[in-house]
Amino acid sequence: MHIQQIETFHAAIPLNSPFKTALRTVTVAETVVVKITCDNGIIGWGEAPPTHVITGDSIASIDFAVNDIFKPLLTGESILHYEKVFEKIDAGIIGNTSAKAAVDMAIYDCIAQQASMPLAQFLGGYTDHIETDYTVSVNSPDEMADDAQQYTSAGFSVLKVKVGKDSIDNDVRRIQAIRKRIGSRAKIRLDANQAWQAKEAVRAISTMEELGLDIELIEQPVHRVDFEGLKYVTDNTATPIMADESVFSTGDAKQVLEMRAADLINIKLMKAGGIHHALKIAKLAAVYGVTCMVGSMIETKIGITAAAHFAASQPNIRYFDFDAPLMLAGNLIEGGITYNGNKISLGTGAGLGIENVTPEFLK
Repeated sequence: MHIQQIETFHAAIPLNSPFKTALRTVTVAETVVVKITCDNGIIGWGEAPPTHVITGDSIASIDFAVNDIFKPLLTGESILHYEKVFEKIDAGIIGNTSAKAAVDMAIYDCIAQQASMPLAQFLGGYTDHIETDYTVSVNSPDEMADDAQQYTSAGFSVLKVKVGKDSIDNDVRRIQAIRKRIGSRAKIRLDANQAWQAKEAVRAISTMEELGLDIELIEQPVHRVDFEGLKYVTDNTATPIMADESVFSTGDAKQVLEMRAADLINIKLMKAGGIHHALKIAKLAAVYGVTCMVGSMIETKIGITAAAHFAASQPNIRYFDFDAPLMLAGNLIEGGITYNGNKISLGTGAGLGIENVTPEFLK
């Protein structure tokens, strides 16, 4: 089974409401869709959203990497020799992790289809039970409390709350307002997106602990390169701390794990460069007894389907952040994962189970 053709398409889907974090505000989900066609007729799908404030990737850089680097490099290669293919992807260009992830997931889609297995089973098949959280964008305390009430009423039992937009005191007020509104109906996890300094993070977290706000975990409180600061926060708070932007590669994961700089790790395909390296990070974390989350950028169901299949395959992945497609005002594909409230079904189709990409949002 050889790669016959690699194509890219652009898509843009409006969000139902603006997605706001400490790093950016998103109103339209833009993405580059990758289609790989094999000489036996099997088609694999992948995607790469431009998330320049996190991965550094843009629409232009993704297009260049896929069409000018990977297309000539991989056309004609046997997908069944996939370790060789992934080696070529790694050597073809430095960085560009989102573009690599899109090609990677399309290749895995093809491989699992050839094996007549859902990708999750092909990768390990640990579970088929996934429940996602839902993200509360950073706004005023009252707006965030309203949103939290709406999402819990819709059946979401875990809320991922964005903080770090302005002051620590305002962040505390935001969480107080949410907890007062929803009571104990949902777990609350926070994501500071690198916005805090180490000492102020300890102050904020300690204050929330003293107030009994019952925070499940806190993602990336400090800047991504501040490993010492991350460790300081982890060592000086009782709430579990999760490394996110600090961990792109296995090397990053190794440093965090050896330093015991965080209690948990968030793996994203767009950071890792795809499933191939995400698997290595998950297995490395397992060696250290560290549990992982699999999260995402603002992606369509193509990327989230790939991430969900990967997440379901490994025993030490216990947290799932796959709400992005629920934020979109349209669906790019037929097939893939399906949602029933906070519960996700992987389906029984081979590979990613994607039946078709609809043209409505392609441009």
